[in-house]
Amino acid sequence: MTPDELGRYLEERRILVDEALERYLPGAGDPPKEIHEAVRYSIFAGGKRLRPILVLAAAEAAGGQVEQALDAAAAIEFIHTYSLIHDDLPAMDDDDFRRGRPTCHKVYGEAMAILAGDALLTQAFILLSFTPPADQGEPLGAASMQTTAKARLRVIQEIAQAAGSKGMVGGQVVDILHEDREADLPTLQYLHTHKTGAMIRVCLRVGGILASAGPEQLEALTQYGERIGLAFQIVDDILDLEGNLEALGKQAGSDLRKKKATFPALLGIEESRRWARRLVSEAKQSLRIFADRGAALQAIADFVVMRQR
Repeated sequence: MTPDELGRYLEERRILVDEALERYLPGAGDPPKEIHEAVRYSIFAGGKRLRPILVLAAAEAAGGQVEQALDAAAAIEFIHTYSLIHDDLPAMDDDDFRRGRPTCHKVYGEAMAILAGDALLTQAFILLSFTPPADQGEPLGAASMQTTAKARLRVIQEIAQAAGSKGMVGGQVVDILHEDREADLPTLQYLHTHKTGAMIRVCLRVGGILASAGPEQLEALTQYGERIGLAFQIVDDILDLEGNLEALGKQAGSDLRKKKATFPALLGIEESRRWARRLVSEAKQSLRIFADRGAALQAIADFVVMRQR
């Protein structure tokens, strides 16, 4: 897949995801409108939609259809956006900008931002657990009901674990505890593979599960997700040092100012780049089982390490 083909693929999938997000969220005027305005402000602030696109690409690689995984992809974007809203709060990273505009708490206040994050996390599991009534044709989430109830229960469990205290939340805890403290490599790997990597890894697994991937396919997707998740965060660490507000959509240099544990701080920028390139190479090798169906994931791996935001 050429860079131009990848660009078209990402844009087409982003549009599908945005349409699903619109479909699955309460309207801005639904009462209480203050919370729904704050939720929609954060969801529709832009962004790459990389995580939901990974869900869709994994389903396609495993021989499934985009429609089978679209509601799960939207649910994961809800969880991702909730985590960004909370990350930006003064008690955590205290950031003023996200995706190029003021953060949720700067516009709606801290209390409403906390509740907006809570609402998005809850909405994700409403969507994932929805069962259509027998007398309705195409209700909320019906596309994924082609899969078995057992598979959907597994998806709910895996996403909950990835988002919880042994996944993303656990990584956030380690991140906070190691501000202004030196971290060794094992600690840094734990932090990144949990805070960022856990939710990226589960994107690949969810796409595979909903497409009825076999054990070897699911293991290949898992290996890809683990390596891409870590590579993504390493590149994020580098961009925080080298980027700017216009390119990143948030203030650069925040990790350095807060003395956070990062790969560049421990290994230096060039060694961090080598780590990211090696991880991407390993991720791509794990996709050989999918042959041409893995082309989008192959191209996304290169995008992860070459991106500028």
